Amino acid sequence: MRIVENKVLVLRTRKPEKYAIIPRSKDLGEVEHGVHEVAVAWGLDEARILKNLGVKDVPSPILKDYNWPGRYTPFQHQRDVAAFLTLHSRAFNFGEPGTGKTLSALWAADFLMSIGRVRRALIVCPLSIMHSAWMRDLHHSVIHRTAAVAHHSSAAKRREMVHKDYEFLITNYDGLDIIRNDIVADGTFDLVIADECTYVKTVATKRWKTLKSIIQPNTMLWMLTGTPAAQSPIDAYGLAKLVNPTGVPQFFGGWRDKVMIKATAFKWVPTKHAQELVYKALQPAIRHTKEECLDLPPVLTETREVPLTAQQIKYYRLIKEKMVFDAAGETITAVNAAASLNKLLQISAGAAYTDNHEVVQFDCSPRLAVLKEAIEETTRKVIVFAPFRHSITTVMDFLNAEGVSCDCIHGGINVSARAGIVDAFQNKDAPRVLVIQPQAASHGITLTAADTVVYWSPVSSLEIYLQGIARADRVGQNSKKVTVIHLEGAPVEKRMYDMLTKRVENHNALVDMYKEVLKDDV
Repeated sequence: MRIVENKVLVLRTRKPEKYAIIPRSKDLGEVEHGVHEVAVAWGLDEARILKNLGVKDVPSPILKDYNWPGRYTPFQHQRDVAAFLTLHSRAFNFGEPGTGKTLSALWAADFLMSIGRVRRALIVCPLSIMHSAWMRDLHHSVIHRTAAVAHHSSAAKRREMVHKDYEFLITNYDGLDIIRNDIVADGTFDLVIADECTYVKTVATKRWKTLKSIIQPNTMLWMLTGTPAAQSPIDAYGLAKLVNPTGVPQFFGGWRDKVMIKATAFKWVPTKHAQELVYKALQPAIRHTKEECLDLPPVLTETREVPLTAQQIKYYRLIKEKMVFDAAGETITAVNAAASLNKLLQISAGAAYTDNHEVVQFDCSPRLAVLKEAIEETTRKVIVFAPFRHSITTVMDFLNAEGVSCDCIHGGINVSARAGIVDAFQNKDAPRVLVIQPQAASHGITLTAADTVVYWSPVSSLEIYLQGIARADRVGQNSKKVTVIHLEGAPVEKRMYDMLTKRVENHNALVDMYKEVLKDDV
């Protein structure tokens, strides 16, 4: 296929009559031994018809007509993904975390809006990335579009937002039910983008049923996740029922019987054809691994927002009140600034030491839920850096309860035991997650079995922060790319992460940061 004057697609075929159904097409005649050239206008409808007729590598007109707005220049794989999405009313993007799925979807949606094919888009995603990923990328790319987050307001206000003229409306999976009827009644949402769509992998759940109820016959649906059926082949069923319903049996039991076999009274295992069946069911789809995206930087950093619980907020404010009192009565030094800020960090992370060195535990369930999200988004291993010993205990207890194989390294683990833990992490299936106190293992060890590094909360040293990332980002990293995830709930954490990512030595800015934190709301 060749492109003529950026207007016409010319392809060669032995069956020119096959393409006569395309209104703006013309048989240019035989060019050699029964092979004809057919000219087709390069428009979206024509490209979609060619794709449906089985023509491979049909280019989307987004590649000729779009200016890719915003502060970022798209990587080649992002152009490819956006082009793919524009050619499919319903499709999957199974790109690995860090490959820029969010921006690709926004550019594709904006292009369809610009040619009048989409009026409004509804984005459904986990709570933790509504602002930190979707709204941030909206502000960095299609900023000429109007957007709002339907979450931090009353149910009535959220329903009101549906009927306003926001071109992009962002909500979370559990909040979708509140505005479901309004979305259906409004009727202007032509496109639904479901990010981390494994949230709706099970058809029996309220989340799945709610999403299904807003998808009308003509609604476009793009579903994004890096791990579509990571736990079991049966996980593909709920996703396929939304995008490719004819690709799976009508009922779940029929799908289970195709991809699983009953080994014992209580155990099902995948059939030998399960992987192939899952692949066919989850189509049309596009996928890029981080390793394939050669133009990506070696380390990709993202933030996940984790709201503080009411208990954490209460004690966070008490500490801040004491800080305000202290600031009014004496000169703030780096030493007492560090001590106060450290106490706020401890509360945000889930536990704090009293003056008697006892540990007070706080409810940090939102942070644990987001940690679980991060772990489930990759098929490879994960490092979790938790600066406080009590946080390590919290994380380990949670992972064990969730059935995630894990181990830990902290100051109380001797050198010989650490060596065994590292060897198992690098060379064996378990542990899948290694929880580390960064001060104890940020230097000298190689942990390249992991492609994801999660900071449970920020560390106080730039050197330790960078060295922690370097445990995975080093020679031997098979994926070639590492994703670093910051869990961020309190204002003090945001300021700490800002300094770390800007490579500011924290001890040089502690007093200024102390004063700024006093002004923050929580």
